[in-house]
Amino acid sequence: MVVPRPFSAASQVLPPWLTHALRTQRGPVPWNAVVRGALAAGPLLLAAVLAGRESLGVMAALGAMLAGINDRPGSRRVAVHRIGVPALAGAAGLVVGTYAGEGLGAVPLTLILTALGLLAGAVSAVGPVASGAGTQLLVAAAIGAGMPLPEAGWQRALVFLAGAGWLIVLRLALPTPGTKSGALAVDFRFDGERDAVADVYDAVAGLLTAVGGGQAGARRAALTAALDHAQDALAGPRLRRYASSSAERRLRAQYAAALPLAEAATALAWAGDALPARTAEGPRRLAAAVRTGAPCGPLPAPARTVPGLRALDDALLHAAEAFDRGGKKTGSTGNAGGAGGGEGTRDAGSVRSARYAGGRDGQEPGVRGDAGSHPLGRGAEQTARKGLHLRPLRAKALLRTVTGTAGREYGFRVALCYGASAAVAQALHHVHWYWLPATAVFLVKPDLGPLVSRVLNRAAGTVLGALVFAGFAAVLPRPEGLVALVAVSGALIPVATRHFAAQTAVVTVLVLALVIVGGEPEASWSRIGETLLACAIVLIVGHLPAPGQRGGNVKARLASATDAAHAYLTHVLNATDDRAARWALRREAYRTLAEARAAIDRASAELPTLARHTEGTDEVAATLERLVDTTTACAVHLDDTGRLTPRHTERLATLLDELVDQRERAGLAAESPPGLRSA
Repeated sequence: MVVPRPFSAASQVLPPWLTHALRTQRGPVPWNAVVRGALAAGPLLLAAVLAGRESLGVMAALGAMLAGINDRPGSRRVAVHRIGVPALAGAAGLVVGTYAGEGLGAVPLTLILTALGLLAGAVSAVGPVASGAGTQLLVAAAIGAGMPLPEAGWQRALVFLAGAGWLIVLRLALPTPGTKSGALAVDFRFDGERDAVADVYDAVAGLLTAVGGGQAGARRAALTAALDHAQDALAGPRLRRYASSSAERRLRAQYAAALPLAEAATALAWAGDALPARTAEGPRRLAAAVRTGAPCGPLPAPARTVPGLRALDDALLHAAEAFDRGGKKTGSTGNAGGAGGGEGTRDAGSVRSARYAGGRDGQEPGVRGDAGSHPLGRGAEQTARKGLHLRPLRAKALLRTVTGTAGREYGFRVALCYGASAAVAQALHHVHWYWLPATAVFLVKPDLGPLVSRVLNRAAGTVLGALVFAGFAAVLPRPEGLVALVAVSGALIPVATRHFAAQTAVVTVLVLALVIVGGEPEASWSRIGETLLACAIVLIVGHLPAPGQRGGNVKARLASATDAAHAYLTHVLNATDDRAARWALRREAYRTLAEARAAIDRASAELPTLARHTEGTDEVAATLERLVDTTTACAVHLDDTGRLTPRHTERLATLLDELVDQRERAGLAAESPPGLRSA
């Protein structure tokens, strides 16, 4: 998993807007994505050059390049959605831009592009995939209108789609380097899903290890991120709601078995009492079993002394049974002995003979009867079958997001920047004017990072990329040297995405090589000037007074998180014994909170003139997180005893009062859900 790595020393003295510009990400090199990048744009361009159709090769390579930017770690089915939807939007942008550029004058063309910017910006508020689609729509429209090529618009669009489709084929067909031989060799299609589910169990173990220490909050956030990633990886496109193979059904069952473990671990973290090291050993063994397909073996069972530990033990018991049922027979000997075995272990073989038989040492059993008859077993079964998401996105909900405060603010900024840059570009050039509006698109997208950080990194990356390209262009033979440069740049994109300046530098080299192969004159130095001009336009427009309320994206995300937290709390306090619904509500509460947190972090790194519009929202998010954690602890305690302690009720009342007061101070009072104070 790639995580941010700030400059810790600099962050103590530099302002947030500058610290964010220096922030990088760390993680293992995605060698599979590097290989795909090397085999995508470069070979397509080479084939076109050999066929004497360089302009078609440029379009195909552009499609592959933009698809490569969206080629992130995850499952193959999610990658099809993440890459394919933006590629379709890019093809539509090429068609619109090409025909509008050929048939309209400068003024009506600028108006058309501005309208596209308004639409793409508003749609981008829906989520990451929609944002990627909006970006490619606008970039491709600018290229279609401002890059003269001999092919018709529909031909350009088809070739562009073919380039993106080629990368999708590589994503689906190539196994991940390091895939183990044996049982998993024929099942490499699900390596992304398998890693995502295993990461959830590792995150549960990490949280259990951190309970009672200063890192518990960060580990709980890491668990949320792992669950979000696994949920997306397994859910896939909406056309694949139900599992279609035994391998997929097994992974869904293993994901569902992790949900009660995550719930129990969160409740234990809320209680704050440090746990023995062996408590985290069971989830770690389950993580290894997911990755390798081997039996998990005996699972060390915690002492059933408090409700959280009893819930954890029950969840381990259910996980052992789920792994045994869905995979190989892990307990063929029929006993719980072996390494770490005995009275303090949970093993699928022992489950087969005494499944959910009860507690130990005279304690009350936490789970009785057959696994399928208990709420935990029923909830896991329902989740594995069809409950990975609480509810699919509906047209009305999407429309509310697009036309709401976030969509309006987003669309207004993008439209103004895109339209202004297109007008200025056409005034400066008669042909080849696409660079300026295309650059503005990457700069103005609020969900891609703080405005000033992206401006600084874009300017630095473009200068560096242009200088590097000028050096290579002076010595490389043409066109074969430029084709090789495109292939190398495509391979570097997955690594360069860790920092926007590095990504900009690599993309600049790749695009400059493409346009020269396509017959456009070399323009490294003019690209630097146009990039700096785009930076100035976006900075000016981004700080202009806007109609309506500023910070709309942050406040809309917080409103969604508040609604989700309220729905989760209401469900738990109603004592409804529907575990699948409860886990889905819990997932939605934590997911929306994570999205709100990310939006708040981006907004806080803006210049003070913009950051002040979201002051106080970080306090609201922190209180919401504590409220959802407390609700989870209440759910676990209610399962165990059927009633709440005074500590639980007093904590809930305090948090609800704090939340209402903080929302009022942050200007969110009007959006509070009904009954928030009385819940």
